[in-house]
Amino acid sequence: MTGAGDDAAWPRPAGRGTCSAARWPRSVPGCGAAALLVFAPTRRRSGPSGRASVAAMAYHSGYGAHGSKHRARAAPDPPPLFEDTSGGYSSQPGGYPAPGADVAFSVNHLLGDPMANVAMAYGSSIASHGKDMVHKELHRFVSVNKLKYFFAVDSAYVAKKLGLLVFPYTHQNWEVQYSRDVPLPPRQDLNAPDLYIPTMAFITYVLLAGMALGIQKRFSPEVLGLCASTALVWVVMEVLALLLGLYLATVRSDLSTFHLLAYSGYKYVGMILSVLTGLLFGSDGYYVALAWTSSALMYFIVRSLRTAALGPDSVGGPVPRQRLQLYLTLGAAAFQPLIIYWLTFHLVR
Repeated sequence: MTGAGDDAAWPRPAGRGTCSAARWPRSVPGCGAAALLVFAPTRRRSGPSGRASVAAMAYHSGYGAHGSKHRARAAPDPPPLFEDTSGGYSSQPGGYPAPGADVAFSVNHLLGDPMANVAMAYGSSIASHGKDMVHKELHRFVSVNKLKYFFAVDSAYVAKKLGLLVFPYTHQNWEVQYSRDVPLPPRQDLNAPDLYIPTMAFITYVLLAGMALGIQKRFSPEVLGLCASTALVWVVMEVLALLLGLYLATVRSDLSTFHLLAYSGYKYVGMILSVLTGLLFGSDGYYVALAWTSSALMYFIVRSLRTAALGPDSVGGPVPRQRLQLYLTLGAAAFQPLIIYWLTFHLVR
């Protein structure tokens, strides 16, 4: 409680309901930026009752003896919604594991668990066994070593083989060369069939067909895809027909599916020359090139398949069988100009 003399020492504020640090003495604790005293708009009362009410208001607003101890405290953190039951993780504020702790824990757990090691070893053995089975089944249908043989070429072989396909009439020896009962690779024997030239010729034909269609303002991805798929399907059908004919004629030879695919794919060289000539010289040049390349390919097929399909084992055999094998060879050769014309005539107009 304050005395009667204290009331005179306290000056009256300039306005009602405000607290001013300039008008209030510095000895009064709590008056500043951290405290705010709001006075009710009442009349000042003289006497002990008035001084008592002012003192009570100052005490409750932080101006009493113990007002400086009433500080604003931060609200406590809310309790977590779920309990942390991980146990093995180092906790961080907020209940989240430390970065990388889950990965390290999982790796250490797997490395230390013998059952996990056994399972990993068993899975690796199953994967290696499955890989061996896939390779074994693949080799039953496609031999990688045989496929490499048909791509063993060099630049000199490719140049000579292209010349042989265009001008086969001057070539004398058509027999495939052997070394210790093993045929020589194409780069060492010009008569050996290869798959490099048919593959590159097929790609070149597709690109040339796209250029021809573009010149004629008829290019579209659908038409180009139709040309490529049609050319590929015709070759596959031709190979299947030759395999069926060899089976029905009971021909015993070293011809495989790759050999027949190589001989059937050489027609793409004649198709490229025919289309190029047609684009440069018109339809007349196209038909002249078609006649030349078709006759050259027929001669090449007859001479090559006659040696490979008939072979020395068929010499001295039954005459009807030899005649059937000869007809099969001639039929395969006569079918080439028809396919070349069917796949190229729409590209030259």
